[in-house]
Amino acid sequence: MSALFYEIMENQTYPSSCCVTPHRYRWLGLLTPEEQKYLYDNSVTVTYKKHEIIFKKGGMASMIMFMEEGLAKVYIENETNALVLKIIPDGNFMGLTALTEDHKTHHHSAMAYVDSKIRQFDISRFRQLIKENPLFSKEIIDVLNGNSIQIYNRFFCLTFKQAYGRVADILLCLTDRVFRTREFHLPFSRKDLAELTGLSSETVIRLLKRFSEEQIIKTDGKNFIILDHDRLIQISNKG
Repeated sequence: MSALFYEIMENQTYPSSCCVTPHRYRWLGLLTPEEQKYLYDNSVTVTYKKHEIIFKKGGMASMIMFMEEGLAKVYIENETNALVLKIIPDGNFMGLTALTEDHKTHHHSAMAYVDSKIRQFDISRFRQLIKENPLFSKEIIDVLNGNSIQIYNRFFCLTFKQAYGRVADILLCLTDRVFRTREFHLPFSRKDLAELTGLSSETVIRLLKRFSEEQIIKTDGKNFIILDHDRLIQISNKG
């Protein structure tokens, strides 16, 4: 690995290839009751089935989306490959990159991993509140900044980390930021898990078996238990 990577490790400011930003959203509390009513009166809740496309890259962006229940991925793809940029669990936005009036189309695609309920806010009303409420505006800027840092770190790790570190990253991401518990049911396939790590399905299956043999995790089908969280952190840090 590069000297830059080891310098980051020594300073303990190492990045992670996690697909979820650590930012905790508090946007709703920054709106007055009147502003909340204004926003919600111009919104709808849409239910998406498992594997249903939520929006496609290049499509017109008329809504800002907020995940109320469910799990989705934001990704870019070509005819043969897909790169997952983010996982969207409960309480996260999608489509914020289309907020500026210069960008009227989606820059990425999104798909539901599981049945999901998504609140869709009219983008023009959302923009209006950003103009009128500075605290709300700052929060959205913080969200966008957190998203950028998370994606930059992800690109760095997918470039420089070895397979062992990448799988550790994703397991930490799932337990700490997506499900927020040491025991969870994985709602997607090993192929989806491989997509998150940028590795082949065969490599991910082999490394999960290795983690299990080393008693770092325990798996039963799609049920996962994190047995040694500290060890996963060590593996992630070393890359």
